[in-house]
Amino acid sequence: MSSQAIISYNVLKWARLRSNFNIELVAKKINVKVEKLVNWEEGVSKPTFNQAQKLAKVLHIPFGYLFLDEPPIEKQILPDLRTVTDLPFDNFSTDLQDVISDVKFKQEWYRDFKIERGDSEIPFIGKYNYNEDSKIIAHDISQMLKLKDRSNFKNWEDFYTSLIKRAEAVGLWVMQSSMVKSNTHRILDIEEFRGFVISDSIAPVIFINGSDAKAAKIFTLVHEIVHLWFASSGVSNIDFRNDKKSLYNDHEKQCNEIAAEILVPEEQFVDKWNQHLPVEENSEILCKYFKVSSVVIARRAFDLGLIDDDEFFDYYYKLVDLWNKYKQKQREHKGGPNYYLSVPIKNGNNFSYDVIQNVYSQNILMRDGARLLGLTPASLETYAKKNELY
Repeated sequence: MSSQAIISYNVLKWARLRSNFNIELVAKKINVKVEKLVNWEEGVSKPTFNQAQKLAKVLHIPFGYLFLDEPPIEKQILPDLRTVTDLPFDNFSTDLQDVISDVKFKQEWYRDFKIERGDSEIPFIGKYNYNEDSKIIAHDISQMLKLKDRSNFKNWEDFYTSLIKRAEAVGLWVMQSSMVKSNTHRILDIEEFRGFVISDSIAPVIFINGSDAKAAKIFTLVHEIVHLWFASSGVSNIDFRNDKKSLYNDHEKQCNEIAAEILVPEEQFVDKWNQHLPVEENSEILCKYFKVSSVVIARRAFDLGLIDDDEFFDYYYKLVDLWNKYKQKQREHKGGPNYYLSVPIKNGNNFSYDVIQNVYSQNILMRDGARLLGLTPASLETYAKKNELY
């Protein structure tokens, strides 16, 4: 008979609640009855060492945590800038914490590498303060990313892909994934966050939640880019429902204003808005011109006083219904992007290339390069060969 693991019952309960798992789900995952797990959480009985190890794995905590007298005090690893006012954002889920930790691990390596390579600091990181004019900042960012002429882009998908390329061309680093590392069982929730940014003068990184609708990612990307002009870091969850006055973070409010001005400049927008057409028709026309999503067009019209509350929210909830149907189709679709094509999307093009070059220049071990890219050594080699990177 396996010996008992003398774990702390209050730490076990803390870990389960921290993971946002109900007791039935955890019991199912470790293949025990709910009553047994309840007894463990109440200190009535103890799990075996094997069961305790399974608990730690399911709850995404170090095994040693379960033997602490009290739950550990965890530091907030990034500022919380989320602005959805009707959701109780008391903390970050374990999925979000693990994603941030993974990105920080990669950023630390990349920063050291770029300094050793002799890369200069990026001059526009922290260029502005929050008390400066939003339109001036928006113009500066638009100039840097060469966004004045939208006719160069086929559609909003092409615009989004080009935005990432242009951001990386000026020294920014964009990562995008819908899961924790490569774990298909840990899908990121857009109700929790849409993106985050970690400012740095050498290796500033933006992470986009790949679970979001493609069109919505455009605004998130630009919003996070704006943060870097202020040298600010944090987790965002842009919510188009919020009235401007309800955003509890004034800095987020300004970043939204600047992002909107970059994507949909006020002067051009007002000139092209047709007051004789309903919001649906205006959105259809202006989406094609500005290469952004319908909700960005509608929100811009609302903020500029071109439509009222009822018009905006009626249209917004129609779009929500369409998004939900789209997400359902995504869940039903069993296919996915090519495994190796997803590597530079998840890790960023420049980062992926530089890691491969370091591996084949023998500056880092194959296993360390694979860890940085979320691959196995064998799949790293296949990826490098397929893309002729060495």
